[in-house]
Amino acid sequence: MSAEPVVPRPAATVVLLRDDPAPPPERPPLQVFLQRRVAGMAFAGGMTVFPGGSVDPADRPVPELWSGPDPDAWARHLACPPDLAGAVVQAAVRETFEECGVLLAGPGTVDVDALANERTDLVARRRTLAQVLADAGLVLRSDLLAAWARWVTPEESPRRYDTVFFVAPVPEGQHADAHTTEAVEAAWWHPGEALDRWQDGELQLMAPTFRTLQEIAEYTDTAAVLAAAGDREVRPMTPRVRRDGDRVVIVLPGEPGWEVAAGHLSPGRLR
Repeated sequence: MSAEPVVPRPAATVVLLRDDPAPPPERPPLQVFLQRRVAGMAFAGGMTVFPGGSVDPADRPVPELWSGPDPDAWARHLACPPDLAGAVVQAAVRETFEECGVLLAGPGTVDVDALANERTDLVARRRTLAQVLADAGLVLRSDLLAAWARWVTPEESPRRYDTVFFVAPVPEGQHADAHTTEAVEAAWWHPGEALDRWQDGELQLMAPTFRTLQEIAEYTDTAAVLAAAGDREVRPMTPRVRRDGDRVVIVLPGEPGWEVAAGHLSPGRLR
């Protein structure tokens, strides 16, 4: 008898966006922030990913430390209970601050450099995000986030996640960095460039990352992505991947090729 599939853990991923002030002639200005995870990590080791991680028990929204759409509004958009929706948004903001130093909070311009110790304490779980916000006189700004997709790890995986992918612009006056022990490098990429590097076997991408990069590569700048996010229906999806000649295709349940597709394709030269 086969074992029951692992129950997916709720998680959040944030696709940070910016417009390259001096894009190369062959690329539109839109860029995304990507990190290459430490090779020895239990999940997605060596993969190039967007910032994010699992929901933590301390990721509980505090109404007085929250602005923008509330958990009830997010629940309707994400098709999940309000307490889970609020925790996922809270996790998205926390993970983004922990992993790349961008804090989706306000009011006004946030001096994240002055919060270096608070960031360290948050990573070490000596403080919660709510405590950091309260001590700094800030509130979480859920209006800076827009839901893009919700991906569920295939059932055959020993580690499974139900991950909401958000898009968010880097707030004015802030910058993303690579100061995290979970990644060996991080940088801003034009989506098309990252896809080209994956096709050449230089990057490893999981199916949701690959699909998200494909979708976002259709837009020229941050404003266009955010506008498109407002029209998207976000429902759980479990992806599989197959090769179609020299292309890699994401396949969803009910689509042709689902039965013969795999949970992940190893990188390699496809051209």
